Amino acid sequence: MELKNLYDKDFYAWTMATANTLKKKAFNEIDLEHLIEEIESMGASDFRELRSRLIILIAHLLKWDYQQSQRSSGWKGTIIEQRMQLQGLLEQSPSLNSKAADLLNDSKFTYLKSLKIASEETGIAKKAFPETCPYTLDQILDDDFYPDN
Repeated sequence: MELKNLYDKDFYAWTMATANTLKKKAFNEIDLEHLIEEIESMGASDFRELRSRLIILIAHLLKWDYQQSQRSSGWKGTIIEQRMQLQGLLEQSPSLNSKAADLLNDSKFTYLKSLKIASEETGIAKKAFPETCPYTLDQILDDDFYPDN
């Protein structure tokens, strides 16, 4: 079956057949259009994971910082887990480091989402939190950093 037709019928079979076709160096048989689309999608997926983990991590740092009386091992566990996953992602794809900095600087997106989570989960009004992210990327990723408002 031609790779292009297989793509729509059985994605897994398409990936295996494409890999085998590449190994055989039968480049004229490659479904180039879908292969390009899937490679771009893989990169976009890493970016979405970076953004999502940053949002969650910042939200938990805010909760840790602004609701000290409610600190829990669960919050700390989430902070640790998000840091480990972010560090692994950034080690695997170092070019995402600059994207992490961009996301942090784009407070209209990343920080506002983190702020919304922190506010809803703590019951603290958004206006009680800083307007922009109070943590640097180095602090956010630092295993030993826990804010103390």
